Amino acid sequence: MNFNPEKKTTTIILQVASFVIVSLILWNTNSFFKKFKEEERNKVEIWASALVELESLPEGADPGNLPLKIFQKNTSTPMILVNRDGVVKVSNMPKEAASDTVLVQRKIKQFEGENTPIKINHKGEELATLYYGNSEVLNKLKYYPIALLLIIFLFGAVIYFFFKTNKSSEQNKLWAGMAKETAHQIGTPLTSLLGWNELLKAENINPNITSEIEKDIARLETITERFSKIGSLPILEPLDIVVETKNAFDYLKLRSSKLILFSFDSKVASLPVLLNKSLYQWTIENLVKNGIDAMRGKGSISIEILKEGNNAIILVSDTGHGILKRNFNTIFNPGVTSKKRGWGLGLSLVKRIVEEYHKGKIKVLSSSKEGTIMKMSFKLNS
Repeated sequence: MNFNPEKKTTTIILQVASFVIVSLILWNTNSFFKKFKEEERNKVEIWASALVELESLPEGADPGNLPLKIFQKNTSTPMILVNRDGVVKVSNMPKEAASDTVLVQRKIKQFEGENTPIKINHKGEELATLYYGNSEVLNKLKYYPIALLLIIFLFGAVIYFFFKTNKSSEQNKLWAGMAKETAHQIGTPLTSLLGWNELLKAENINPNITSEIEKDIARLETITERFSKIGSLPILEPLDIVVETKNAFDYLKLRSSKLILFSFDSKVASLPVLLNKSLYQWTIENLVKNGIDAMRGKGSISIEILKEGNNAIILVSDTGHGILKRNFNTIFNPGVTSKKRGWGLGLSLVKRIVEEYHKGKIKVLSSSKEGTIMKMSFKLNS
């Protein structure tokens, strides 16, 4: 369902722009890394050339300042020089490395993996091999793209959840608006029905008829109240959850098929809980009706109430066809239903009423082909 086409277009543009920017940053970072690596190799090659020049000077000759400056300036690149006699010299590495042959061999293999060794030749004769690794700056730069990708991933996740939450908020506003409009529309004929019922009483109609009409009018008033409260914060008051549960359960029992066996069992006489009476009874009715639908109009449905610590526990059981374990959580999502003509709003509203309005919890305790047990828990009002 697309509630705002313009916003969707803006989202796509932002995503494409983000992808282009990220691609450019990664490409530029990679280019910079390669260029920096080439410059480091040039520095090492110059160092090797300076070494050849020093080695080629006659004994006692003045080497000049340039080769010495080259040696002094290169202090960041770790190097291992192995001459043709197997003598090893290390530069820009810890002093203890020179005496640790195992460490030296391990570093040589590491440097070979990082950079191609430089052969030092003079007049066609190989004097030594220079192994060098990446400098500390280059090593840090090497992990920069990974860090950047992580940042981008987190940024993308934030954007995704922002738009997902925004869409969910829009849907919630839509459902709340529809519910309030439904309550408003029911209000007009309901007022008319009250008037007509009073006229029937004045005509001395059978009191049983007008009494049943009053019950149905009261039921419509309850439904109107429930729908009007969707999207707004309900008022909670201390009530006995045992009494409220039984009242809702008995109401459905009287109006359900005789093929359904109803059973109510409370392990405690009373349990005080902060409730909104109308919304709480709605949750019981939804759960019981879902159970009846799952049993296809024939079977047993029961409610058990007990106390666990500081919580009131309500267990609603049916002997229906059960729920697959992988669907235990998704059945509470809006639009999820197993009914051909269902809207998938019943359990979604139940979850909202229990968890958001009453700060309780609801879950599928167990389910199999023999039936399902739904569990609700509410903090006691001490």
